[in-house]
Parts: sequence; C-alpha cells; structure tokens
Amino acid sequence: MEVISNGLGEREKTAKEDGKKGGEVRPATFSQLKDKPHEASQGNLDLILDLNLEVSVQLGSTRMLIRDLLQLGPGSVIELSKLAGEPMDILINDKLIARGEVVVVNEKFGIRLTDVISPVDRIKQLK
Repeated sequence: MEVISNGLGEREKTAKEDGKKGGEVRPATFSQLKDKPHEASQGNLDLILDLNLEVSVQLGSTRMLIRDLLQLGPGSVIELSKLAGEPMDILINDKLIARGEVVVVNEKFGIRLTDVISPVDRIKQLK
C-alpha cells in the first residue's frame, strides 16, 4: 500500500488504495519555454494597454471646519494651498506622476507637462 502526503498534514489515497488500476506516481516534467524577450515583453504590455485609469489634476487643497463649510454659498472664495502660477499635480489613480501648467486647447483646459516623476520614484510610491 502506498500513501503520499499532500504537504498539509493530510494523506491522499493512491490509485492502488482505491482499488483502481493505476501506475506509479511521479513528478510532472515540462519542456523549456522558448520565448523571445522582445516579443514576450510586448505581449505582456498588450495585456494592459486597454485598462482605464483615473487621471486627475490637483489645483490645490485646504482644510476647513464644518462650520465654515456650511457657510459657503455662491460667490464664496476658498483659499487653496498652492500659489498662482505654481505647477499643478497630475495624479493617476491617486499617485503623483507629473507636474504641469494649465493651458487652453480649443477652448478647453489642458495641462502641459513640465516635470515627470522618475520611474524609480513612481515605484517607491506603490510600496
């Protein structure tokens, strides 16, 4: 009778114990994968190219008491932490990736990138 441990402290029956005809148990073998580095990385990149990410531009921020918040109305002015002319923060999924200046393109607001955060610093933000 042959019994094999499954690594979790339990035991599994082999084909011989179940009364079924079977062969010996042996590890599976696989041939080496042959991929070309450039093609493999391009294929991996293709998997994520259609993902939607939230892009936002932060003009500034401030903290307010609820008392002051409740007094806001049309014409109220909220003072922000950034100075006029200071670069705006560009966030992707709430992570800073760049800074830029506000521009107008075809009567819509846009951002011209002035500074892009290095890949090393972007990876540090993920940790």
